[in-house]
Parts: sequence; C-alpha cells; structure tokens
Amino acid sequence: MDVVKHKAKKQSNKKYLMTGAALLCVSILGWVALKPDGERKIQRNDIVTAQVQRGTLQAEITGFGVLRSNSQKLITARYPATIDEVVLKPGARVTPDSVILRMSNPEMEQELERSLMALSKEEANLKRLALDNKRELLTESSKLSELRAEYKKLALKKTAETELVEKGIVSRLSYNTTVLEYEQLQESIDIQENRMAQLKLVHEQAYAIQEGQMEQQKAQHQAIQDRVNRLTVRAGMSGILQRSPVELGQSVIAGQELALVGSEDDLVGLIKVSQSQAERVQIGQAATVKIRNDQVAAKVQRITPEVQDGMVEVEVAFVAELSSSARPELSVDAKIFTKALENTLYIERPVNVRTQSTQTLFKLDDSGDAAYRAQVTFGEDAGRYLQITSGAKLGDIFILSDMASFKESKTIGIIN
Repeated sequence: MDVVKHKAKKQSNKKYLMTGAALLCVSILGWVALKPDGERKIQRNDIVTAQVQRGTLQAEITGFGVLRSNSQKLITARYPATIDEVVLKPGARVTPDSVILRMSNPEMEQELERSLMALSKEEANLKRLALDNKRELLTESSKLSELRAEYKKLALKKTAETELVEKGIVSRLSYNTTVLEYEQLQESIDIQENRMAQLKLVHEQAYAIQEGQMEQQKAQHQAIQDRVNRLTVRAGMSGILQRSPVELGQSVIAGQELALVGSEDDLVGLIKVSQSQAERVQIGQAATVKIRNDQVAAKVQRITPEVQDGMVEVEVAFVAELSSSARPELSVDAKIFTKALENTLYIERPVNVRTQSTQTLFKLDDSGDAAYRAQVTFGEDAGRYLQITSGAKLGDIFILSDMASFKESKTIGIIN
C-alpha cells in the first residue's frame, strides 16, 4: 500500500513541473509578442545617419537642359528644289562660306539660260548701236570737214577778188557772187556744226536707252543667277551645324527648313525646372551649370512664361568663360540659387523626403542604440541639404536611410 502511494506522488510532481514549464513558455512568447516595437533590430552598418546642424544655407533649385546658341541662323528653302548632295552633317564646324547642301531646280536652270541669251542679245544691240552712232557721226564729220575746206577756198578767193575788183580786173558781179557763196557756205558750216551737236545728243540718249534695257536685263539675269546660286546652301556664319532635317534625293518646298547653324562663342543654358519651383526663380539670380566635368557660373536672364509638361524653361547667361568642351545642344545640369538662409537648422537630405513638407524620420535616442519615430517639417532645398523648420533641434541625429520596411514600428533597436 505504501509503495502505491509513493509512485502516485512522483507522477503528480512531474505533471506540475511540465505544466509550469508550459506556462512559462507561453508567458515568454506573450511578452515577446506584446513587447513594444523597439524589439525590431537593424544593423548599425545598414543605416546612414546625420546630425542636425545650424548655419547658412544657399537655397537652390535643380534643373536640366541644354546649351543653346544665342546667335542662330535658320536656313530655309526659298524655292522648290531637290537635294542633290549632302555635304555636311549636324555637328560639323562651319564658316560663312561652308557648303552644307547642293540642290537643283531644272526650271530655274532653264530660266537662267534664257535670261543669259536675252542678256547677250541686249549687249549685242548696245554694241551695234554704238557702232552705228560712230559711223553716222563720222559721216557727218566728213561733211563738215568738206564744208570747212570749201570755206577756206572761198575765203582766199574773196580776199583776192576784193583787191582785184577795186582795180577793175574782176567784175563786180563775179565778186558779189563770190561773197554770196562765201556767206552761204558759212551758214552751211554753222548748220552742219549744229547738226552734229544735235546728233551727238540723240546718240547719247539712244545709247542710254539701249544701255538701260541691257542693265535691266542684266539685273534680271543676276536675280535669276542669285536664285540658282542659293541652290548651293551655305552656312552664312561661323559655328556648328546643329540641325539639317533633309536627306539626299528629298524634294523640298519653299519655306521648308534646310539647316540650323549656331555660334560656338555665344552660348546660353536653357534649363527646365518644375512648375512648382519656378515661382521661386527670379531674373538676376546666380546659378551654376555643370558642363561635362566643369562647374560654370551663370545668371538667370529670362524665364519663359509658358508651362510645358509641367516644366518651365529658364535661360541662364554665363558669366565665366566656357571650356572648349561646351557645344550647342550639349545636355547639362544646373543649380539656381534662390536665396541665402542664415542661422537656420539643416540636415543632409534623407531618402524620399520632399521640400516644403512634413515627413516622419527615425530619431536616435541619447544612447544611440535605439531610434523612435519623429515628425520633421522641411523647408527650402539646398542641394545636398534640406532646411528644417520644426520638429528637430541642433545636435539631433536622424536616420537618413530608406526605412519603409519599418513603417509600422514606433521604435527600433540598433545593434552593432
């Protein structure tokens, strides 16, 4: 009987021990489940932290865009034509006489030939008129010479008969006849001289008329020649051939774009900024433009009033000399400095944080081994840094890393 009771007591103790152990495990699991979020851990090496600082910030707006020639020349087709040869392609350096394209227009070329024939005809007519005038003038001049020779003879005869008529050797009738012929010949000379003077005036006027017709035809021919010459498309300025949207064999119409040439020496930056930030941009603000590996100082000189695709275009002029790597249409990044924020709190830019917004960050406690959620209000953008307007004080340390996976946690533990 005693043996039976002893065995039953041992089994009862064992049962109590197992029940207690089970309850202890349940309690531990419950404590773990109900423990605050600080139980979630993260490796210190997996996060980036930064301390709140105080000082002067240069608020800025970032944008992107291209370099554009401030001096550009758009070349268009003045007449219908066909592209016969593409001499230069976009990106080529050009001088004013550089040939970009050669075109043809058969109708204009035929018109040029007809014009040349008409000009040759007018030139021949002018030469023929000059020869005819010279021939006619020589004929009249010969007549005048004959009259003058006859006049000299009559003058001698008259002088001789004047002495002889006094002596009675020559009759008075013969003498009077000589005097009459002398006077008539003098009138004939005067008439011939006047005729030649008038003839010269007529010749000059006729020549001027014919020469005017020739010059008119010459001008018409030159105008046609100029049109034909424009079928050879030249740059017209020094710079870079930026665009030439035509192909070999393509037919173009009057007014169609053939090429765009821009200067290399006079470049501006066309920067696109978001519409929400554009209201902070003002003419005269300083800027820097990253051109390949160079940071070049610039200044805002124009703000486009139109909004396209949520962006506003800002034109900046460079205040420093550009490097040789700067070329039209080169993509660039830019920063526009809107204002100086003095004696303000700021921190390095956390991941996924926007300016002018209130965001939730994890703030480290004094031990540095835990972090808890805190709301921080951010102000202006300063590139690498963001202004803090509320929710933090000097010296606070925040986690900058992406903590989206801890969005349900109020606190987290930080382990080495």
